Amino acid sequence: MTVELKALVVAAVSIGFFHTLFGPDHYLPFIMISWARKWSTLKTSIVTLLCGLGHIGSSVVLGLLGVAMGIAVNKLELAESVRGNLAAWLLIAFGLAYLVWGLRHAYRNKTHIHSHFHIDTDLHTHPHTHHDQHTHIHDREAAVSITPWVLFAIFVFGPCEPLIPLLMYPAAKNSLFGLVVVTGIFGSVTIATMLTIVLLSKTGVNFLPLAPLQRFSHAVAGATICLCGLAIQFLSL
Repeated sequence: MTVELKALVVAAVSIGFFHTLFGPDHYLPFIMISWARKWSTLKTSIVTLLCGLGHIGSSVVLGLLGVAMGIAVNKLELAESVRGNLAAWLLIAFGLAYLVWGLRHAYRNKTHIHSHFHIDTDLHTHPHTHHDQHTHIHDREAAVSITPWVLFAIFVFGPCEPLIPLLMYPAAKNSLFGLVVVTGIFGSVTIATMLTIVLLSKTGVNFLPLAPLQRFSHAVAGATICLCGLAIQFLSL
């Protein structure tokens, strides 16, 4: 391994870690949706992993095409910038839509009291929610099943901005082996960092006194994701 390749490997590790750590869009959506939908650790890990692979894979494919076809790096950076803007707006739209759905869900799931009088017993009351007890099972399953696919689509559009100009093109000048090694290390570190932050945060959330907010969990998740997208779009996080 040449000195240049060793330097690129170190850069791939550090860039992959800090790019993920300082990009809240890499983990906040998974933390919030996992909390709101009460996903298991396994499901949270699988969804995060698949979205991470889609996120990195789209940039890798674009970078490989650029290297193979000799496309100037500034043109690829422009393409990545367009993809980044689109992904940010998709995240904003998804968060806003989920917020609205969450508020509707909270309103329909408001607990109220039903009174019943039976001939052989006294008058009694019990708490009751129309949403949880009367919503058709297929409607609930459809709402649950579409969320991971929406997240995956957003992450496929989302680029790894530093991957192509800072790692793939310099590595390609070294060797094909170097290109594969540097890209693989960057992808592995990025996904490992995503999983670590998401799973640690998921565990930490379980210890917080969030029971009073559970009815509004979907709305809170949607608002957080929307704010995350706005921060990415307008604050360049």
